[in-house]
Amino acid sequence: MAQFNCLVVDDETDIRELVVLTLERMDIRADSASSVTEAKQLLASQTYNLCLTDMRLPDGLGLELVQYIAANHSGLPVAVITAYGSAENAVSALKAGAFDYLTKPISLKQLRPLVESALKLSSSDAKQTSNTVDLIGQSPAMDYVRTMIEKLARSQAPVYISGESGSGKELAARLIHSNSSRRDKTFVAVNCGAIPENLMESEFFGYKKGAFTGAVQDTSGLFQAANGGTLFLDEVADLPLAMQVKLLRAIQEKKVRTVGGTAEESVDVRIISATHKNLSDMMNNGLFRQDLYYRLNVIQLKMPALRDRPEDIPELTHKLLQKLCDSQSIALPVLEESAAKLISKLHFDGNVRELENMLERALALCDGQKICTDDLLMDQEFKYRADDKITFDPSKTLEVGLSEYLEDIEKRAILKALAKANNNKTAAAKLLGVSFRTLRYRLAKLGLAKDDDADMSDESLYD
Repeated sequence: MAQFNCLVVDDETDIRELVVLTLERMDIRADSASSVTEAKQLLASQTYNLCLTDMRLPDGLGLELVQYIAANHSGLPVAVITAYGSAENAVSALKAGAFDYLTKPISLKQLRPLVESALKLSSSDAKQTSNTVDLIGQSPAMDYVRTMIEKLARSQAPVYISGESGSGKELAARLIHSNSSRRDKTFVAVNCGAIPENLMESEFFGYKKGAFTGAVQDTSGLFQAANGGTLFLDEVADLPLAMQVKLLRAIQEKKVRTVGGTAEESVDVRIISATHKNLSDMMNNGLFRQDLYYRLNVIQLKMPALRDRPEDIPELTHKLLQKLCDSQSIALPVLEESAAKLISKLHFDGNVRELENMLERALALCDGQKICTDDLLMDQEFKYRADDKITFDPSKTLEVGLSEYLEDIEKRAILKALAKANNNKTAAAKLLGVSFRTLRYRLAKLGLAKDDDADMSDESLYD
């Protein structure tokens, strides 16, 4: 196996020697430089698998070296060494493309896992095809998300995933983890809003035996469980302010103290956070700490709403139906054309999660052979996409005939009434102000009826 090469850049001789010695003990060959200029010269003459650089150098900033490597040596992981408490420098470096950071005084417990993670990325043996196929859809919005996930997987920078409920934030977080150098370690997901406030600190950091009533043994927290891997903080906006302070320290110092403990322990955890709320607005209203916001939001990934990528709905529908049928070990039913058209026009406030729930209900209600519109209408009241709504403008001519225009309005009114009535036709007829028999006739006439209603199409309304 080929030996790895590392470049160490620091103007303090003792730190350079300490890092070089540690790397050599890990069987990694190391060169050292004391300035940006010297580092650039070595980069031009030698191939490296990792660069460790101090933030402040005699002839410039380590940030300049990070940017230089990103532009001229793509794929080379760079980690910066910052002074104690220099969180802003660390964030700037991560935004510029640094792989990770270390704070002085350098802890060997933090240095070794950082180096190992970086070498996994630069090693050809560790490279693999990005596993982002779980993100269904070929729209430009989803192509962008896939590209971002591939980039984020090569970094240790905190990621903030924004987007509406049901848009796939946790899926994106899992894909970032599974495509990263941490993929062999644990991915721990936690819903911050589901933890009682009085238990939050012990849940995150663990506790010692006797720390409080009921603490009968030493127990690890979420940070310890995710050590070496990724901690996904879902609905991070629900964290109380007191816990935000403690979380900020844990992220900045990469250390935690268990409840009832006296010593801090180092943890190597990548933080990915998400929420459907607007953190920026919460920060401006004093509900979310500004320093934590900027620490979590180093790189932002926005998940698009389903209504913003309607071209993906047919493929999503098919894949979700297939997934549901496989999980239930049943045959895939045929989705009628009218049902497919209805799905394509729905608003889906709950995004992909709402679509999946609707299809799961339809599978339970259908006859096992096909899914029709009635099987879909047991869901809550649906909304059509805004661009599909018809509004009357007397200055414009109708693009369809008057009968088609009126039929479309009638269909929407009936579907809305059925949704409100939970598909109870008697109740829906009352909402529409017509008789039950009239509603059955109109359902058949408009192609919205099941087989048991179809024979009404030729009957007189007054029989």
